[in-house]
Amino acid sequence: MGMGTEMPPLDIREIEAGEFELVWPIFHAVVSAGDTYAYDPEMTLEEARVLWTRPPARCFAARQDGVVVGAYCLRPNQTGLGDHVANAGYMVAPEARGRGIASAMCVHSLDAARHAGFQAMQFNFVATSNEGAVRLWQRHGFAIVGRVPGAFRHRRLGPTDVLVMHRLL
Repeated sequence: MGMGTEMPPLDIREIEAGEFELVWPIFHAVVSAGDTYAYDPEMTLEEARVLWTRPPARCFAARQDGVVVGAYCLRPNQTGLGDHVANAGYMVAPEARGRGIASAMCVHSLDAARHAGFQAMQFNFVATSNEGAVRLWQRHGFAIVGRVPGAFRHRRLGPTDVLVMHRLL
């Protein structure tokens, strides 16, 4: 942080399915924007709850001064013979962006994935237009290992390439 603007500490903890309402406003804001996630922008609370909390998926909420400012989901990237590679998705409240919350959640998720026995982490669908995220994941050791042309129908930009990013744990 810069110039004496120290942010309050971030408290990140796993939540249960019954607590998903805590992160739903953030999830809904991010998904309905249609500019980063391929999820249906009209996805319901119950669909989101199942997607982010039904095992083997695990959901974590990040709080700052008692307010939920971000969330992430950690799960195996594939089932069966691919379940040693983790996958994660991160969302930050629009009003809390630029505070290092996504970075802190990434560090937390890498530790959680290691602790759970995963050997690597892979992001399957990082929109090239999400330049801040691409740079952030690279700073956290992720390499771009693939590019899928036009795979994302960005709400404003239309067909947008997506990146596959990977790192060992």
